[in-house]
Formats: sequence, structure tokens, C-alpha cells
Amino acid sequence: MNRRDKICVQVAMFLMVMLFSNFLFAQKTMYKILYNVLEDREKDNYDIYSMNMDGSDKKNITNTPGVEWVYYASGNKVYYVSDIDTCHRCYFLYEMDAGGNGKRKVSSLQVEDSWMSRYDNVRGEHLLVMGRIGKAIRNQLFEVNINDGTYKQITDDTVSTKRDPLYIPTRKELIMVYRPDKALRKIVPDELWRFCFDFKACSSNPFGSGSWKYQLTHFPKGDTTTQWFEYHAGPPQWNSKHQFISYLSRQKGQHQIYAITPNGKKQWQITSGEMGSGWHSWSSDGKWLAMDKSTPDEKSYDIYLMNYKTKKTIQLTSDSKYEQAPVIVEIKKP
Repeated sequence: MNRRDKICVQVAMFLMVMLFSNFLFAQKTMYKILYNVLEDREKDNYDIYSMNMDGSDKKNITNTPGVEWVYYASGNKVYYVSDIDTCHRCYFLYEMDAGGNGKRKVSSLQVEDSWMSRYDNVRGEHLLVMGRIGKAIRNQLFEVNINDGTYKQITDDTVSTKRDPLYIPTRKELIMVYRPDKALRKIVPDELWRFCFDFKACSSNPFGSGSWKYQLTHFPKGDTTTQWFEYHAGPPQWNSKHQFISYLSRQKGQHQIYAITPNGKKQWQITSGEMGSGWHSWSSDGKWLAMDKSTPDEKSYDIYLMNYKTKKTIQLTSDSKYEQAPVIVEIKKP
């Protein structure tokens, strides 16, 4: 590509970003994107950054020597795991706003490295998280009160594999990455399962004997490109506008984002192309999909934003750092 062609490409990218910026500014709801950045590979240092929806005003809002990773947003509140003031990769749950202000430790419960979800009930505002108590109790589902930090253990199942809970309030259902027997992890892939989570409607604990559960996703049996430890069905996300669940899956040698209806009757692929698409988040109005995309060799990760209706996509980050797992945060419009 000659110098003139490069200038043309740069101008085209600038105009596209400006068009996106003007369209975003006209929206009734304003958002920011928070995402995770590998600052130092040797020191295993991750920080959380924030930026506008057009990629402007990038800021490191945690800036610690350890590991911080953002997983979830509810309104303008952001929930993330951090190993600050404890052992390396010993995580606890923290809260802050979209600008990195008001940081506070939510609970004394040690949590696992897993996605999480809001769960409001008659007992107050809660998050569903994967947690642990000492070395004996690992990877169990807990309900954490985000106001006073108290918590309640929901599951006590050491046989299965489970992670990344997603609660759908309109359906009173819980979606999780689940494998009934973790001893079969090399031959039975973990999939998305749907669980009854309305305690009044369920005959017992959702994970107990006789509980109601249903396998949603079924990884293609003929696909042998995915190793047993790779994503067959990744962290589920909910598009409240269009009422479907999206998830990450490595199929045909490539990570892409797929979708499935809550009843499992319809399934489709959202992203495609030479680049892989992975961890992602939806805006509260269901219009925007923020995701990380990787080169075919998966040695570079950047944040992209897609308009779900038009499928127009722009690149928001472009440096050499690993930038992954964006979370779209709703903020008040000035």
C-alpha cells in the first residue's frame, strides 16, 4: 500500500468514527465501555480501562500492580474482581462507578475468576457469583448482598463443573456454563444449561435432587478442532431488547459469538470473518455489541463495537496490548 492509499484509509476510518460518534451522541441513553488490559505479562498485571463508545478518552481507572478484571455492570455501577491487599490471584469482589470512583470491597467472600449476574429478590439487591470458602469449598454459586456484603451459599455440588451465572429476571431462570460430571471434562464439553431459579416454583433447590434443568447448547459432534479445555460454550450474555442469549464458542478452529433463544429452539451465529470474536457485552437497549476481536494467530486482541441492526463495526483500540472482555456501562446523559 502506497502513502496515498494509507492516507485514504486513515481518512475513511476517521469519517466512520465521526459518523458513529454523532449517532451515539443522539441516543437517549449514554454509555461507556470498560475493558481489561494486560499491562505487563511478566508481572501478570491486568488493569481496567474506560473509554467512550467512539473510543475516545481512554483512561486506566484501576492502575494497581496486581490483577483487576471487570465482569459486570448494573446501571452505572461496575463490579470487578481484584487481588489488591491479598495474595496474587486471590480474588475478592469490588464495586466502582464507570469513571473509577467510589471503589469499595463488597464482601469478605473470596470469589472465583468468573462472570457474574444481578439477582434482585425480596431480600434486597444481590449478585450471583462463583465463590469459595477456604480450600475445601470451590466453584460454588453464592448470593451476595451488594449493600452489606453478607452472602449465602446456594450450591453444594462438588461433582459438576459450573461457572459464569446469568440470571434472566423476566423469566426467573438461571443460565450457566455447566457439566454434570467434571471427571468427564475431556470427553463431555461444558455447555449452557438453563435452571429454574424461582424458589417458590421449584420443588427443591435448583441444583438439588429432582431439580428442573435443561441443556440449551449442543456443541457440534463433528467438530474436532476444539480442544477439551477450550470454549465450547463461553460466558452467556443477555440481550434484553431482542430476548436472546449470546455466548462465545470455538468452532471450526475459530472463536465467534453465537446466540440461542431461552427455549433453545433457535440458534444462530452473530459474528464471522477472518478475525475471531470473543468475550462481549450488550448495551441495555440491545443495540450495541462490544467485543474483543483477535487476529487469526490470536496474538493480538482489541476492542470493537458493532451496531446489531446494521452490523456496522468499528475498531476502538489499536495498540500492542491485550485488550479484552469489554463491559458496556450505562451512564446518565448530561
